[in-house]
Amino acid sequence: MNGFLEYIPGDTLLHRLNPVVKVLFAGLFAIACFCTGNPVFLAVMLVLATGLAASCGLLRQTAGLMKAVLVFSLLLAVLLLFTTPTGVPIIQLPWGYIGTGSIMAAVTTILRLEAAAIPLFLVFYVTKMSDLSNGFVKVLHVPYRYAFTFASTVHFIPVFMNDMQAIMEAQTARGVQFDQGGFVRKVRLMAPLCIPLLVSSVRKTNSAAIAAEVRGFDLRTRESGFKEYPLRGADWAVIGLGILLLAGAIALNFLS
Repeated sequence: MNGFLEYIPGDTLLHRLNPVVKVLFAGLFAIACFCTGNPVFLAVMLVLATGLAASCGLLRQTAGLMKAVLVFSLLLAVLLLFTTPTGVPIIQLPWGYIGTGSIMAAVTTILRLEAAAIPLFLVFYVTKMSDLSNGFVKVLHVPYRYAFTFASTVHFIPVFMNDMQAIMEAQTARGVQFDQGGFVRKVRLMAPLCIPLLVSSVRKTNSAAIAAEVRGFDLRTRESGFKEYPLRGADWAVIGLGILLLAGAIALNFLS
């Protein structure tokens, strides 16, 4: 079963795009979401991002991501409600009020974070880490050392999450109940788990470093990779779409 940020094989358009183009489009998409506060435009961007996820069969993973982002965005939305007294007053507070502008700011924040996060996470689900790092080296001439560091960091995120899950299951088998009690109790139960996770992480990173050195990591250059990553027509079309979305967001920001 594929886990968090693990590549899911497929033959969709997103899978076949150049790895660098995927990252570039996701970056342009996210920047466009933060360049405007128009809720209609952000809603359209959210629908477009969801459509991208549906086109490659990743709605289930996207739904899980949206739930996680929603928790964080709701915290920011509540903070904005109580700290941005703008628009027509609706609820009077001792230090100000909650107005129509406050509600719009909260809704805009939720839409913006949800829409911007989806394409960025889709990149990792539809792209092999090896293609992502090699694409940066071949196309953008990024030093292999830096590309490998980035790819390894992303690769170890699901590994560490699986290790934490295994440790928690082992503790549950010994009678520890993580699903009971308040927030403080859960934090106290989670803190001791960091030590075995840290030991496991150090072992895995040390083994990975030794394996990379044995395979001639220091001798790797841009010409060492045999696979090329040319830009095709679909790649240029996606880049154009990203630029168009960014230009539209900037234009709406100036017009509003």
